[in-house]
Amino acid sequence: MNNSLIIALDFASKQQVFQFLERFDDSESLFVKVGMELFYQEGPSIVTELKDKNHQVFLDLKLHDIPNTVNKAMKGLARLGADLVNVHAAGGSAMMTAAIEGLEAGTSSGLVRPKCIAVTQLTSTSEQQMQSEQLIPVSIEESVLHYAGLAQGSGMDGVVCSTWEAGKIRSSLGPDFLTVTPGIRLSTDAVQDQKRIATPETAKQAGVSAIVVGRPITQAADPVESYFQIKRAWEGVSLT
Repeated sequence: MNNSLIIALDFASKQQVFQFLERFDDSESLFVKVGMELFYQEGPSIVTELKDKNHQVFLDLKLHDIPNTVNKAMKGLARLGADLVNVHAAGGSAMMTAAIEGLEAGTSSGLVRPKCIAVTQLTSTSEQQMQSEQLIPVSIEESVLHYAGLAQGSGMDGVVCSTWEAGKIRSSLGPDFLTVTPGIRLSTDAVQDQKRIATPETAKQAGVSAIVVGRPITQAADPVESYFQIKRAWEGVSLT
């Protein structure tokens, strides 16, 4: 999934999702994100329907619970055929290990289990907010790097982080450890509720594995043109 542009399908219903996707050519295989808003309204069938249309799916439910519960939940989610799922790294190493074990147990024989990544700090979280509300006294970069190391040691395939930590994660944990980055905006886009944002070009230069883009595409006057504009910006930068 390296070099992927993932569209966040932050819609309230399946009808809105497929009205949006109808704008694209039928031959265009997209990588899309199904988050809590959509999954909780439409249920597991939205994942299978997207897969039936030849799209890759990031199922973004950010599981965070005791290890046994997460293990059983992941065992069920593995059967849906999503390509990528996630948990919160704050759940701890035992929970992350249990998530991988659940995915492996739930994946049918002969199929590849979904990749699993851990959320470090949300890109809507500022350093001041992290320190005052989570009572984490270190810098946000140090917190993210700590969670990333914990995730790798627990068997995770990568992490969700901002562009600003991705380079150091790549340097310390290796290029095969995935860094998936939301909070991506073109320089002309509104920041909205994101705090630690970056352009597609900056993300690529930092060695990010995949970027997640929602409203700059889904709420654009011409979503297809916006998608390809961001895709060109993302793919047009070469790593040195």
